[in-house]
Amino acid sequence: MHDSQANTLYAGSRRLKEVGWYEMNSHGETKPVGRKFPNELGLYDLSGNVWEWCEDQWHDNYNGALDDGSAWVDREQRSNRVNRGGSWGGAPRSCRSAYRDGWPPGSRNRYLGFRLALSLQSVGSRPAGL
Repeated sequence: MHDSQANTLYAGSRRLKEVGWYEMNSHGETKPVGRKFPNELGLYDLSGNVWEWCEDQWHDNYNGALDDGSAWVDREQRSNRVNRGGSWGGAPRSCRSAYRDGWPPGSRNRYLGFRLALSLQSVGSRPAGL
């Protein structure tokens, strides 16, 4: 069953098959969001499905990393960007919450994506007519 512990290997569980699409269960394709369990914040597909582009530039380690939640951008624009979460075509280890990779900003392939998040509360609180 779903693991709601904060200390999880993948985003939402210790069992990747419960929360993510990867090489062993994806049938070689991306999947619609929401077909697996969400994490404790109600977010789906943070492990597997597609690598998520991050604003942070690649650094070999976390020495000097920012701790205020802002993006770590201190290099030339062409520097590799961090990608997280793994993809439908990847091994389970690449879908771990702690795993990251770095690709050039111009990279394009079927394993990459990005996340748009919108609170349903903010949609419901719009003035009428918008």
